[in-house]
Amino acid sequence: MNKDQIRNTFLEFFKGKDHKIVPSAPIVIKNDPTLMFTNAGMNQFKEIFLDKKESSNARIADTQKCLRVSGKHNDLEEVGHDTYHHTMFEMLGNWSFGDYFKEDAINWAWELLTEIYNIPTDRLYATIFEGNDEDKLSQDDETLSFWKNHLPQERILAFSKKDNFWEMGDTGPCGPCSEIHVDLRSDEDRAKTDGALLVNKDHPQVIEVWNLVFIQFNRKKGGKLEELPNKHVDTGMGFERLCMVLQNTTSTYDTDVFQSLKDHVSKLCKIKYGEKEQTDIAIRVIIDHIRAIVFTIADGQMPSNTGAGYVIRRVLRRAVRYGFTYLNLKEPFLFKLVSDLSVDFESVFPEVKKQEELVSKVIHEEEISFLRTLESGLKRLDEIFKKDKSNEIPGSVAFELYDTYGFPLDLTQLIASEKNWKIDVEGFDLCMKEQKARSKADAEVDLSDWVVVREDDEQEFIGYDNLEVDVRITRYREVETKGKKIFHLIFNYTPFYAESGGQVGDTGILISGKEKIKILDTIKEHGEHIHIVNKLPESISDEFHVAVDKLRRTRTMYNHSGTHLLHAALKQVLGDHVEQKGSLVASDHLRFDFSHFSKMSDEEIEEVERIVNEKIRENILLEEKRNVPFKQAVAEGATALFGEKYGEIVRVITFDKDFSVELCGGTHVKATGEIGLLKIISESSIAAGVRRIEAYSGPKAFELFKHTVDELNQIQLLIKSQNKVKEAVESLLAENATLKRELEGMKNKQAQQIKVNLSSKIKSHGGFNYIIDEVEIDAEGIKNILFSLNREVDKLVAVLGSKSNDKVHLSILIDKNIAEEKDLNAGSWVKELAKEIKGGGGGQAHFASAGGSDPSGLKSALSKAEETISKI
Repeated sequence: MNKDQIRNTFLEFFKGKDHKIVPSAPIVIKNDPTLMFTNAGMNQFKEIFLDKKESSNARIADTQKCLRVSGKHNDLEEVGHDTYHHTMFEMLGNWSFGDYFKEDAINWAWELLTEIYNIPTDRLYATIFEGNDEDKLSQDDETLSFWKNHLPQERILAFSKKDNFWEMGDTGPCGPCSEIHVDLRSDEDRAKTDGALLVNKDHPQVIEVWNLVFIQFNRKKGGKLEELPNKHVDTGMGFERLCMVLQNTTSTYDTDVFQSLKDHVSKLCKIKYGEKEQTDIAIRVIIDHIRAIVFTIADGQMPSNTGAGYVIRRVLRRAVRYGFTYLNLKEPFLFKLVSDLSVDFESVFPEVKKQEELVSKVIHEEEISFLRTLESGLKRLDEIFKKDKSNEIPGSVAFELYDTYGFPLDLTQLIASEKNWKIDVEGFDLCMKEQKARSKADAEVDLSDWVVVREDDEQEFIGYDNLEVDVRITRYREVETKGKKIFHLIFNYTPFYAESGGQVGDTGILISGKEKIKILDTIKEHGEHIHIVNKLPESISDEFHVAVDKLRRTRTMYNHSGTHLLHAALKQVLGDHVEQKGSLVASDHLRFDFSHFSKMSDEEIEEVERIVNEKIRENILLEEKRNVPFKQAVAEGATALFGEKYGEIVRVITFDKDFSVELCGGTHVKATGEIGLLKIISESSIAAGVRRIEAYSGPKAFELFKHTVDELNQIQLLIKSQNKVKEAVESLLAENATLKRELEGMKNKQAQQIKVNLSSKIKSHGGFNYIIDEVEIDAEGIKNILFSLNREVDKLVAVLGSKSNDKVHLSILIDKNIAEEKDLNAGSWVKELAKEIKGGGGGQAHFASAGGSDPSGLKSALSKAEETISKI
């Protein structure tokens, strides 16, 4: 079976078991504060497991794009060193939401593996949960009994909570799991060592292939387990591992999943895979990492210096570094591999094909940038080799190379070993540990359990139609982060929009009698709107009146509707390749990121602005459809964004069906005329192939125009010209340029005269020439004079000072040969002299300068310079 047949067989099998086949969720997670990336197939169903949402289907199956760059076996620095772990991987999964449970899950897994995929039964092992005294849980005998229908007792193995009890996090849904392992060793090796002894022992040929999770508990904050009313099944099977099993290879990297990538990299570097372990590791790193990079960018996550973008940048740079160091790939090469993935995944993940040009360009630019950084890091190392005579790179420097230049420790070690240098590895590890501790402290959030005030089936958002309403608090919890305590509230109804889709969350007020509490922000978690306050009401069970900040919401609506008009206008002016890549809709401005490969011209920006404001003046009525099937909405022309996860039912926002039709959950004006005006204030690049526009709308745009007109009026008054302002300013600039040239000429003459005067005062002492004097010229003039004298006078040492109003300046120049011969340092010397003028300064051994605030001290400073000279 090839990879496509293996994947399709899985999906068709579960389709035959009445499962609905659903598409993969984006690999990048946007509205979950606990996760950056989809790291398991269950992530998109999290709200169902938490009973925050009902599933439209009790049985579901899919193949999910996943990304893991930390945790057991998935530490980024380890991927590539073995033959079966990955950063990005596909997870084949089937789910039951309150429908079938352990028996059917086990029976169907066995049927698929042994009867459809024809894996020999004597190579399979199953694991079960052995129980845990702390949780007061006994062994999962129910699962054991079902496995006995398929396997002998000796191939059903009990393991601890660590291996066989799955938990979503410190709190939340959890339950025992049963893993299916396969022994891929030769018959000869199997005869020597029982496979049961190698299960869960990290043996590369005795591997877990499928995990069946039985979610039946909810873990509370204190660790207590409660039985869930509805029990669920969550299974995950690594697609790449399954291919390894069915294609009879000893490595996932040897399957047809990676074959085209492997061949392409080998061709680029002219090194055959399988000849040398070091180059094999490098090739594995590259063909693994390129998948993570491509799929995340295709789902809308650009490399950056923060958050998920930083993770992707790290992955990309690690791949570049392996190619650079071990495969002699000194020019950008990763971008050339995008086409392989585009072809390989066109039928299952078409987003790569659709965005191939953008993804390639982004990766290419990132490679160019990092190769420059690598070069800078190599120069930094050269400086250390030249200056430091200890033959050991300090741990702090090795960490600087890692943190600033992207040099992993092994690269620094490799370069150091070529020079017969060592590295303070303990010092490096200490720096790394300290950084991780800082990051952990910054990210640490202590969430208490939800306290239920009253039972409520489901929170209802009514904020499209209402800004004020009477509510009751259904749940609350205490949150502590960075030593600050806040509270999260959930209401039975809420008019507050929760931050999502680029739009900021609402703020407002909660009122009970005389008590008023500010609602500081509204966020979304597992589909619920959470209202953030810094104190709890005195009587939590009362009825409260809540009100959204109307002015802030209204101005946010101007910007959100303005964003839709802007998006449509950009497509009209630049072309259909324009796709939204990110946005921020706030009350005071909007920001819109979009795919485009060149800087917009002034004419293009002007045309986009013209179209948007024309649509505003047309006062187009909002057409809002709240409950539209997703497929119907897209078929009718609604714009769906790459990287967004849409439900089966969506909301469609239309401003003229022939101009702007988008899927959107945000808040909008009733007619475009309410926006008033939109003004683009900047257009810039944020990544290769991605541009950013920032703009003002409504009152903020009017304020900008008013400010501009006011400034123009002030300029007219200053230049005494009501007409032809541009010509008058140009005339003044030309006159100013002429006067500057004349002044520069005068300064040059003055400097030349001072230089001649100084030349006549040069004295000799101790085998060198020197001059110490006060001059009447600025600091730049002194510097030019000193360097000019240095070219004309051998072995010169010069100290010059000048005063201007209440400021004073000192400069020291020492001939380089004299500096070395006499062990003189201009930087240290000027710092001493600067004390006399109540100032400070510094510089190099050859030239340094200082400034001060006490002109009366200049004479003393120059006298001290004379004393120093006399002692040399």
